[in-house]
Formats: sequence, C-alpha cells, structure tokens
Amino acid sequence: MNRNNHLAGEGNFNIDEAWWASLLADEERSVGSSIVKSSIEHYTDHKESSAAAVNHQPNVDWDRVQILYEDDETIELTIVGFNRGGLLAEGNGIHGFVPISHLVDVVCDLPEEERDDVLADYVGQTLLVKVIECDHPRGRVVFSERAAQASAGRRNQLLLELKQGECVSGVITNITDFGVFVDLGGVEGLVHVSEISWGRVRHPTDLVQVGQRITAHVIQVDRERARIALSLKRLCNNPWETAELRYQPGQVVSAFVTSIASYGAFARVEEGLDGLIHVSEMGLEPGVELSSVLSEGQEVQARILHIDSARQRLGLSLELEEIIQ
Repeated sequence: MNRNNHLAGEGNFNIDEAWWASLLADEERSVGSSIVKSSIEHYTDHKESSAAAVNHQPNVDWDRVQILYEDDETIELTIVGFNRGGLLAEGNGIHGFVPISHLVDVVCDLPEEERDDVLADYVGQTLLVKVIECDHPRGRVVFSERAAQASAGRRNQLLLELKQGECVSGVITNITDFGVFVDLGGVEGLVHVSEISWGRVRHPTDLVQVGQRITAHVIQVDRERARIALSLKRLCNNPWETAELRYQPGQVVSAFVTSIASYGAFARVEEGLDGLIHVSEMGLEPGVELSSVLSEGQEVQARILHIDSARQRLGLSLELEEIIQ
C-alpha cells in the first residue's frame, strides 16, 4: 500500500515519532573514528532502551539543559567531533548533537566527501546554539545554530501564536525520506511525507528543495514538545473526494507515467490522483521488459478498471501493443 494512502488522514500519524525519525535519519549512519561512533550512540541511538540511554550518556547537567530549553536561550559550546549527520558539541556539563540541517553555513545535500571536510573544520571551534530537544529519559540533547539566530524566547512566542488551521510561511532546511523540515523563524515545523501531496510521493525531493520558501497549513501545534505539524496538500482540494463522480470504470483517460516498478507502473490522471497499472493489465508479451516500452513522463491512454475514493486507490489497464506498434 502507498504510505500516503493510509497516513493521509487528519493528522493521524504520530507527530513525535515522525519528528524523531526525520531528525535522526542521517545521524544514525555514523562515520569517522570509533570515538565519534561511540558518541553518536550516546546521543542519538533511539533503538536503545531509555534506561540504557541514561546509563551510557556522559554526565549531563540536565537541570541546566532544561532551563536553556524552556527559556529558549543561547549558549556557546565547543565542537568535539562529527559524523555525516552533524556535529558533537559540549561545554560546562552539557553534551549534545547539532544536526547538519541546523548549521547556518552548511548545505544539507553536500556530497559525502565534501561534507566530511566541511564538518571536520568545525572541530575545535565554538558555536552559539540553542537547545531544541531535551529528552532526559532517552538521553537526547539536540542543539541548533540556526535557531540561535532568533532572539531569546522567540520559539516560545511562535508556539503561542501559531494556531491549527492557519497558514504559515517558512524556508525548507532539511529533507529526509520521512518528511520536510521548515524553519518558521525561530522554530521548525515538519511536513510529514504523507502530507506533501494527495498523490503518490516517491521522495520529497521530487517536489520540494532545500532553501525553498513555502506556505504550509498548520495541522497541529504541540507546545509541550515544541512540535509543529504542517501540510502542503491541505492547501489544495482533495481530488479523491470527487473522483468517483468524475471518473467511471471503463472510461479511457490520458495519464502520465510517474514511476515504473517490477509489478507495474504508476500513472497520474490529474494532480494528486495516481493510479496503478499492474503488469497483468498490460498485455505484455513474455520476456519483454516493461522499461523497454514505458518511460517516466510518457503520456498514455489508460482505461479505468476500478476506483475507490475512500482508500485512495485507482486501478488502470493499458494495451501496450498499441504503444509498441
């Protein structure tokens, strides 16, 4: 099942789990010395149990970290290591991680070789940051240089001002398999992958880019965890709501092939309305590779087999013989 289909309800994904999955997507694939790898396990290994995380975590002044977080204050720390996901920072009883997306002068999608060189240059330097995550039970402290550009208390102000259902503007700071982080000027929001489009999304980078300014719909504001769930698709009408009124089985429609898989191809009938042409519905001769007769972006005439708006499923068929000829 397309994950967009079963996660596309009214905010029914777990915002906390989605947030951490996105934030830690790159941090877990650590590189470099064993010291750096060990440190990443201390700071970001969310597969450990809570007790193990606390036992392994270096001594941290959690009371001070909590105050810095609650007051949204800046602190200057020394960079002591790095991995492909960001920097390790410490100072005065505080240890934590600075994700690469929260560094002001570093682009997230740098080639790995260049990324390592850029991050290595930070080691030994000091950095002005804010605490954006403080999770004592899990042993997690996450810092942000980008957030430190905003005045003290700005995050708390935004969290009070933002309301569910309104539109906000921000700049995309990071893109992962799980979603898109958006800087709202002092606090980040997350557009989960299921909230990017009403249609099928192979990867968020197919639709948005780092550095792009976007307008998004606020789904949820969790002031306690400083989580803001955003949506791009809810700025548009849901085409599935009226799909069964506009399309019927047997109807032939123009569609554009969006992706090809071993079991068939996905084709877009209209924006947000994608259907599956299963290989069994193509009349493909044995031994003929699907990729040899279809390509992404190709326009085809497909016949609607069935449409289920509630489950957001559209079945299509295609006579490849006509295309081959």
